Amino acid sequence: MRILIAEDEPVSRLMLETNLKKWGHEVIVTTNGAEAWAEFQKAEAPNLAILDVMMPEMSGLEVCRQIRSMGHTLPPYLILLTGKQEKEDVITGIRSGANDYLTKPFHNEELRLRLGVGVQMVELQRSLADRVQELEEALSQVKQLQGILPICSYCKKIRDDENYWQRVESYISKHTETRFSHCICPDCYAAICEPQIRQLQERRDAASQVTDIPHICSSHTSSDF
Repeated sequence: MRILIAEDEPVSRLMLETNLKKWGHEVIVTTNGAEAWAEFQKAEAPNLAILDVMMPEMSGLEVCRQIRSMGHTLPPYLILLTGKQEKEDVITGIRSGANDYLTKPFHNEELRLRLGVGVQMVELQRSLADRVQELEEALSQVKQLQGILPICSYCKKIRDDENYWQRVESYISKHTETRFSHCICPDCYAAICEPQIRQLQERRDAASQVTDIPHICSSHTSSDF
């Protein structure tokens, strides 16, 4: 996962970068809040960030506020890195838009566990966003038939809003994504098709009998008289 580090202390920054790369993450390193904020304005912004609270040019708290004001569809997971442990400081960080915090000096295993929670949250958000997009695409393709449809009692044609009469399949195809393949049900085959087939066979048999009747030709010669 692409993770941004915003830390002005060289030793802490190096420890973070080394651990994250060892755990298989792609790391973006910045040394102050302004650089971190610039990275989040790019098209390929990181999915997760570790932000030191006290940094030159722009604090981690201000970076959190700016990021949350952007209204990302998939908001990044933000972890504040702070040397303060008072509850008031933690509450201020959370209110600024941070998802979690880590106190300095941090323990590597604690860092790994908190990062694991962040990675799970980002992946869950991605999965939910993909599902929502799939549902929106499906809904955009569905055109529902609503209201009362005037249908002829004899031919079963439907009258549309423009007062034109259409076959049922034409109307449904126009208002939905449904497509029809025509076939014959057993009842109609027995009631309609079979009698037509018998009539056709009878006509063929009758025509065959007519062609089989020999032609009688009378040949008269002079000796017959």
